[in-house]
Parts: sequence; C-alpha cells; structure tokens
Amino acid sequence: MQYRVDKKSGNKLSALGLGCMRLPASAAKSEAVVMEAIRKGINFFDTAYLYPNSEAALGNALHKNGVREKVYIATKLPIIKCRNFDDFDKYFNIQLERLKTDYIDYYFMHNISRLEDWERLLGLGIERWINEKKAQGKIKQLGFSFHGVRDVFMKLIDAYDWDFCMIQYNYINTHYQAGQDGLKYAYSKDIPVFIMEPLLGGSLANGLPDKAFKLLKQYEPEASPASWALRWLWNQPEVTLVLSGMNDVSQIKENASLAEALTGSMNLEELGIIEQVIDIFSESYKIPCTGCNYCLPCPAGINIPNCFTAYNTSYAIGYVAGMTQYATGTSVFTDKPMSILHCTKCGKCEKACPQDIKIVERLTDVRKRMEPFWYRGFMSIARKVVSR
Repeated sequence: MQYRVDKKSGNKLSALGLGCMRLPASAAKSEAVVMEAIRKGINFFDTAYLYPNSEAALGNALHKNGVREKVYIATKLPIIKCRNFDDFDKYFNIQLERLKTDYIDYYFMHNISRLEDWERLLGLGIERWINEKKAQGKIKQLGFSFHGVRDVFMKLIDAYDWDFCMIQYNYINTHYQAGQDGLKYAYSKDIPVFIMEPLLGGSLANGLPDKAFKLLKQYEPEASPASWALRWLWNQPEVTLVLSGMNDVSQIKENASLAEALTGSMNLEELGIIEQVIDIFSESYKIPCTGCNYCLPCPAGINIPNCFTAYNTSYAIGYVAGMTQYATGTSVFTDKPMSILHCTKCGKCEKACPQDIKIVERLTDVRKRMEPFWYRGFMSIARKVVSR
C-alpha cells in the first residue's frame, strides 16, 4: 500500500480508504471486509452517524480484533439533527459508543452545502464545543464534507482553520460542486483533501458508454475501467486519499492492488485517453453547461450547474446516478432544499451565462425529468426520516 502524508497532522494515510456506508448487513461479512482492508494496508475507515448500522459494524470489527489503534476512524456529526449546543454531545457520545472508542481521529461536519450551514452551527456554539473536544483529545482532526458549489467551497475553506475536507471528485465531475478548482484551492492552503465518489457511484466502473469502454480496452485490455478512474485521481498530488465503498473481500483485494502499484503513474498518452472518454460523455449531455458557475448566485438559491450536471448524468450514465446527484445538488436533506420550483424566471442567470444557454427554459426540462410527480412527496418523507 502506498501512503500520503496529511500535512496538518503528519499522519501517513493509505492512498485508498474504505468507505463504510455500504458494509454488508451480515456482521461476519462486515468484519471480513474490515479485516481484509487492514491486512492490505488500508488504515482509513470512513463512516457516519446517518449510515445505517455502519458505525456499529465498524466498531465491533475493530474492537473484536483489537486493532483500533492501527487505524484512523473518520465519522460525521449529523448537523441536520443539531438544534442546540447539547445536541453536539448527544450525537457524539452515541457515536463513541457505537464505534467502541473514546476518540475520533477525523471528525466531519456532515454535508455542508452552504455557508449558512456553518454559520448556523457557529451560532449554536460549535467552535467552543470543538475546542473542548480537541483539548480533551476526543477529536484529533476536524473537517467537513461538501456538496455545494465551488464559490461557496472557497469561502468555507477560509471560514475556519480546518484540518481536512472531503469533496466529490472524479474525471467526469471536474466542474461539479467544489471541482478541480476547489481541490487545488484547498491544497494551496495545505488542507488535506479526501475524495468521495471516485467511481461516480460505480458508473465509471460498470456504467461507461459502450464507446468509452471499448476505447479503454483497446488501449489497455487488461485494465478495468475502475483502475483508470482511480489512477486518474492518484495521479494528482492534491488528492490525499481516495475513498471507495467496497463491500466485498474481492473488491478490497482488487482496489488495494491498484493502490499498491498505480498511484501517480499516468503518462500523457493515458491522460489523453481519459480526455477522449470525457468527450464521449459530453456527446450524451443534453445541456452544454461547463460548470463555470457564472450563473451563480441564483437569487432563488437554485444550484443551477448541479441541476444541469445531474440531468446530463441521467442520460450519459443512468437515471439513478442522475437522481442521486440531483438530490445532493439541490440540498434535499438540508433545512432549505433548493428545488427548481423556487425559480422566479428573473433571467439574471441567462445574462451571465458565457454559453448562452437558455437557462430558464432548460431548468423546466430538468424539472420534468428530475422531479416527477412522486419526487417531492418521496423526498419529504426521506428528509423526515433523516432528521429524526
């Protein structure tokens, strides 16, 4: 396993981390996955309060095998549930109990999409709480996961002395959410960046357009599409660690072998192949949005580039992948989801768009596809479940 240094703490983190959201339901199978990951040199395990049974499964596996001190645990405060100062301790203590530990190595503010999300936490006293927990040694490193737009990410990076951050990033999403600009900005501040969705929910492993798949196989028949996506990320020095939601021992073995052999190893010809794959995706895109974000901020709070990206993804990769992106991009699990329904048709976005996209008209197209008749009711129920 190859390792990269977290510049803030000096910790040596495995280039590949295990995302625990999709650990097997079986305790025995979860334990097998966790222990195989450790045997392969993976030392970073990412979970969250809101991931069903994930924290407990990870905690049980580590405790049973006496390997807690060999790994770094990352988990997340469910900020959507926090209404007052006491809630911080309430959920944190539950997490310590689930994980069978008395400290967390990397603690996230979970899913910050807007600067207002952080400002609300500040108003509840989160900064005092963090300082107390750090002084007690219960939190070692403090960071945030992000699902907003690039400009907000930049402001958020400057809003606090963060120890790390996590963004969604892959070769299709270079202009999505924080994007490549956000990655480089955090790196310039010596803030470690962890990557989620490196395979775009598995689509870059098993859901490539046929033309793109054939292109990769023609160049390197033995290499899997997943290996291309992972190598592309590891080729960038700004990437500290890549998380993969592996839920089977065979996946651990395959991805760990890639991390051992292929980090930082793409040549110019291979990078050119990736650019061709991106172009093939672009052929499937219905809206020629480049994610420049000139249309933002929207007076109604709509995340226009993310809406377009999700819409395009629903055609290029698949409807489920597109809907997943749409849900996160419209902040559906926050206090103020930003549906296209809120659009006032003011036209401010169209005046700023360098691509001359008829944004108001195209948002209507997006809403028809991404917000079918059942969408609002289903998401309302989902939000209530998450916020309990």
